[in-house]
Amino acid sequence: MKLGISATEYLSLVRNGEISVEEFVAKTIDRIQAVENKVHAYITIDAENALDKARLVDKKNRAKEKTGILLGMPVSIKDNICTAGLRTTCASKVLEDFVAPYDATVVSRLKQQDAIIIGKANLDEFAMGSTTEFSHFGPSKNPWNTEYVPGGSSGGSGVSVSSLECVISLGSDTGGSVRSPASFCSVVGFKPTYGLVSRYGLVSYANSIEQVGPIARKVEDIALVMNVIAGHDPHDDTTVKKTGEDYVAGIDAGVKGKKIGLVQQMTGDGVDKEVSTATNKAMSKLQDLGAECIPISLDAVEHSVAAYYTIASAEASSNLARYDNIRYGFDFGTEGYEFKAYVSKVRSNFGPEVTRRMLLGAFVLSAGYYGKYYLKAQKVRAMMKSQVDEAFKKVDFLVAPTMPIMPFKIGEKIDDPLKLYLLDINTITANLTGIPAISVPFEISSTGLPIGIQLLANSFQEKSLLQAAYALQQTVNLPEVPF
Repeated sequence: MKLGISATEYLSLVRNGEISVEEFVAKTIDRIQAVENKVHAYITIDAENALDKARLVDKKNRAKEKTGILLGMPVSIKDNICTAGLRTTCASKVLEDFVAPYDATVVSRLKQQDAIIIGKANLDEFAMGSTTEFSHFGPSKNPWNTEYVPGGSSGGSGVSVSSLECVISLGSDTGGSVRSPASFCSVVGFKPTYGLVSRYGLVSYANSIEQVGPIARKVEDIALVMNVIAGHDPHDDTTVKKTGEDYVAGIDAGVKGKKIGLVQQMTGDGVDKEVSTATNKAMSKLQDLGAECIPISLDAVEHSVAAYYTIASAEASSNLARYDNIRYGFDFGTEGYEFKAYVSKVRSNFGPEVTRRMLLGAFVLSAGYYGKYYLKAQKVRAMMKSQVDEAFKKVDFLVAPTMPIMPFKIGEKIDDPLKLYLLDINTITANLTGIPAISVPFEISSTGLPIGIQLLANSFQEKSLLQAAYALQQTVNLPEVPF
C-alpha cells in the first residue's frame, strides 16, 4: 500500500473499501518508526491512541454510521497548538511537560470530522525561527537531504508531510512559518487571511500577525482542510463572521483572463540564480494557461524585515512574560529562591532565539524608544497595506519565490541572526498586511533541493487563490521524497 497519496486519494480508497483506516494508520506509524531517526519531524507521537481511533472509524464505516469527512486521516499538529491530553511543548524546556486541558478550535474541528491526531510536530522554540534549529528537542532535518534545514518555524509539520509520516499537518504562520518549510520540503503550505481561521488554542507569539495554516501534498488537500477549519469562532474575537465557502468546488477553474503581478522587490538582489530561473518559468507557465503577467512594485518590502521583527518581537516580549514556572512548567529544584531570582532563573531556560526576541521586544517598547522603533514599524505596516491594496486594483494575484534562496546546511547560518531574518523578506508581506498566501512546490534544483513559488491574493480571496495555485500545480510533475 502506497503512503505518498493525497488526502483526496486517501478518502477515495477508504470510501471504496480498498483500504481500512486502521491499515493506513498502522502503515503510517511504521513509516514514522522507520524514518524518525533520520528526519526528527515529531516531538510527541500518539501511536496507541491513533490506532484505537482508527478502529472506531472503521467500526462506524462498517456499520454504515455517519462519519466525518476526513475519515480517520492521520494528521500532525505543530506543537504550539493545544491538544487535550497530549503535551504541547512549543519545543521549549519551559513547557517540556505541559499538557493542555483543552483542544484548540482547529484541532476540535478536525476531530469532529474524524481526523486522527498522530503526533505533535517539531518547531523552532515558541515558533521563533526560520529553520527549526531552535528547538529544545533538536533540529528537524530536510527529507530531501538530511544535512540541510527544512525551513521553519513549522519545520516538523513540513517534514512530516514531505516524508510521508502523515497526510496533512497544521502549522502556524507568523512571518512565513508555514510557507518556508513547504518550499524547502516540496509540499504545499497555506497562510489564510487573518481572521478566517481561529487562533484559539494557538500559543501566542505575535497575536496581530500570526495565523494557523495547513500543509499538505496537494493544493486540493489544502482546500479540503480549509473547509473544515475556516469560520467564525466565539472563542476568538478576531475571527470574521463569513458564510461558509466551499474551497474544493471549482478548484480547477484555472487562471485564464487573470492578471498576475511579479513583485520586483522579491525577485532582485539576494535571490539565488536557480530560484530566479524557476520563478520566470512559473510566470511563463501561468501565461501559457491564459493569465497576463506584469511587473509590480511594492517599495515597502525593502523595509518589511525591520518592521516585522520590531512588531513581532514587541508582541512576543509581552506574550512570553506569562511564563514564570509557577502554575506549570518543569522542576529544577529552586526551593528557597526569592521571587525575582526565581523568575530570572526560570527565564534563563529560554533558548537563544527566544531570549534575543524578548530582549529586542522589551527594548523597542521601552520609554524613549517606542516612537523611534515600534511606532515607526507600525507606520511601515500601514504603508505596506496601502501599497498592497493599490496593487490588487491592477492585478488578481501577486507572485514571487517563496524563499529567496534554496535550503542550506544545518548550522550554516545559525550564528548570524541577521542573515536568518533576511530569509523572511518574501513571506512577511502577507503577515503584515493580513492577506492570504500559498507556497506551491515547483522544481527540484540541480543539487536535488526543492524550490517553491508563492502566490498571494487580496483578503478573503482564498477560493480564487487556491484555483490559481491548483492551476500552477498541474503544470509540474515532481518526484516524491527520495527515501
